[in-house]
Amino acid sequence: MNLILASSSPRRQELLQQVHIPFTIRKPDVDETQITVTDPAEKVKQLAMLKGSHVPIQNKDEVILSADTVVSFQQNIFEKPVAKQAAYKMIEAMSGNKHEVYTGVMLRSSDKEMVFVERTIVEFWPLTEEEIISYVESDEPYDKAGGYGIQSVGAIFVKGITGDYYNVVGLPISRVVRELSEFKIFPK
Repeated sequence: MNLILASSSPRRQELLQQVHIPFTIRKPDVDETQITVTDPAEKVKQLAMLKGSHVPIQNKDEVILSADTVVSFQQNIFEKPVAKQAAYKMIEAMSGNKHEVYTGVMLRSSDKEMVFVERTIVEFWPLTEEEIISYVESDEPYDKAGGYGIQSVGAIFVKGITGDYYNVVGLPISRVVRELSEFKIFPK
């Protein structure tokens, strides 16, 4: 069986490479704005399904993997910030608080489909205004849900996590590997 990653996320690619699962990238062309639900778990589930269903299965030996990740604070979804002010507000809100990271995953072959959502709780240290300003002045926040990357400089904000660290990076890789075994895909 051959894994097709329906994503151009460098972090998802790195995680699959880390566990020695070969894959090919086939990026979906979808309008994510058509998913308007506000519940974070439901949103990532629907986005993963939207992406996964828009990548065609070209032969019976292919399995499509699609995913989407959002950060949620007090039931407000924090997606990728587009400007410094938005990034600042996100980091400031999460400062000294706990927030949740949700990743929806869809696995699909010609004869089977599986969808699940993973949730991780992240707690930030209380941050100073200077720390937040310094961070949002960098390039770091702008391609990451919630405006931070736990696997890079954003790690300095994290006091603790409950759940799967790799889910916060963008793919709950240990669960993905276990579910892929049902599709006869294993680490090499």
